[in-house]
Amino acid sequence: MTKRGLLIVISGPSGAGKGTICKDFVKKNNCWISVSATTRGPRVGEIDGVNYFFISKEDFLKKIEDEDFLEYAEVYGNLYGTPKSKVESVLNSGKDVILEIDIQGALKIKEKVSEAIFIFILPPSMEELKQRIIKRGSETPESLTTRFKAAYQEINFISKYDYAVVNETIEESVNKIQGIITAEKCRVGRVINDYIDLKE
Repeated sequence: MTKRGLLIVISGPSGAGKGTICKDFVKKNNCWISVSATTRGPRVGEIDGVNYFFISKEDFLKKIEDEDFLEYAEVYGNLYGTPKSKVESVLNSGKDVILEIDIQGALKIKEKVSEAIFIFILPPSMEELKQRIIKRGSETPESLTTRFKAAYQEINFISKYDYAVVNETIEESVNKIQGIITAEKCRVGRVINDYIDLKE
């Protein structure tokens, strides 16, 4: 029987580097990073179906009615959601699934999926976080202020997560996440059923 994959939820403030970490992790591991649906417009270089499924607000609301999302949330005025059937299909195939989602979405997942693993990505410092957001070049002074204030609020939710990874370098952060997942797969609760029939 195929072992069900792990659901790994990764969050952190905007600019902490979680997106880059997740992409690098997926390149080095046999897992799948979930593609979210969103009502926001694509940024330069983003591809529909690869970075996000870009859909209209009307279509998004219809999917909510049909319970097609594992979770959904509104962030900065846009809606984001995780397709439930696709995630379940990949987990049941035995492959691990990475969910790179905002904190609102992560907390909703925590209410529904007790076995999920929650990892919070932190910047080395708040000043470094600010510089990373500025370097993106996609923020107005107003949106930069909004995101930076939000980052302070988001870090307050760190206690809701199982693990915290300080993103000094991408390689180091990826290695830490790999260590977390390896340890989780060795939990007695995850392996005991494979040996239950061996008991006298």
